Amino acid sequence: MEARIAQVERQLSMAAQQSPACTLLLSVPGIGLLTATAMVAATSGDVTHFADARHFSSWFGLTPREYSSGGSRYLGRISKKGDRYLRMLLTHGARSVLRAAKVAEGAGKEVQGVRRWALDVQGRSNHNKATCALANKLARICYATLRDHKLFDEAARLNMKENRQSFVMPH
Repeated sequence: MEARIAQVERQLSMAAQQSPACTLLLSVPGIGLLTATAMVAATSGDVTHFADARHFSSWFGLTPREYSSGGSRYLGRISKKGDRYLRMLLTHGARSVLRAAKVAEGAGKEVQGVRRWALDVQGRSNHNKATCALANKLARICYATLRDHKLFDEAARLNMKENRQSFVMPH
C-alpha cells in the first residue's frame, strides 16, 4: 500500500513539474501538490471564463451566502456549493497556514502578509471562521496567479502596497 502511495506521489510530482499552472500555484502559501494538481485538473489552468476572483472563490463554495431584503444585507455561512474536494483541500491548506503562523508568532518571529491577516481575523472571531476566510483568500490568490501567469511574491506585493502613490492627496 505504501509503495502505491509513493508511486502516486511521484506521478503527481512529475505532472506538477510539467504544468506551468501547477508551478504557479505551488508558490501560494497553503497550496501543495494535491491542491495545485486538483485545481489545474478542474480548471485546465485557465480562469478566463470566471468574471473575477469572487466568482472563482464562489465556484468552490467559499463565499458567504447572502440574505438581503430592502436595505438590510446579511451575510451568513459559506454556501458550500461547488466542488467539495477542492474546498476541502483549500480549507486544509488554510488550516496549515494558520497553524504555522501561530507557531511562528509564538516563537517570536515576525509574521507578515497573508499570515498576519489570518491571525488578525482569528483574533477577531474564531479559528474556524478564520480558516474559511483564509481559504477564500487563498482561492482568490490562486485566481490572480493563474490570470496573471506570475508566481505569488508576497514580499513584492507588500512592498508595492506600501509604496502606493495613488491615494495621496495633493496639498
